[in-house]
Amino acid sequence: MLVYSPYGDLLYILLFVPVICLTGLIAVVIAGLFKRRRQFQSLSLTLFAFLVVSGFLHMNSDGLRASLCWLLWSHRLKAEVLAQPAPAKGELKHMEWEATGFAGVANEVVYLLYDPTDSLSTAASSHLPGKFSGIPCEVPRVRRLERKW
Repeated sequence: MLVYSPYGDLLYILLFVPVICLTGLIAVVIAGLFKRRRQFQSLSLTLFAFLVVSGFLHMNSDGLRASLCWLLWSHRLKAEVLAQPAPAKGELKHMEWEATGFAGVANEVVYLLYDPTDSLSTAASSHLPGKFSGIPCEVPRVRRLERKW
């Protein structure tokens, strides 16, 4: 879900986590009522581990999603960007990677840029928004996937 949809974490939080937690809590209560100490402990620890791992994945879902998508589809994406004609006015070659939002609310467009001189590497390491050469608009965040990308 995380790789194929930018809304995968929302579905996970609103559907899968509650269902799994409710099922786990019911199993823990049943084990506690029937005095199955080992089963109670293992179910409790499993439920706790699930919540910790889910929380960690949710907090890091943006970076994890970008890294996984890049790992899976970078060859296709690179070929698509490099096949474009040279842009005008010194702009960098780019393509729309992903767009989220609905009906003008919380719209966010993520672009993949080819930066042959690696001019955005400092912006990626500083994590500061700004206006950068080769990009016609202000950018809230630059993430470096690999050298020149």
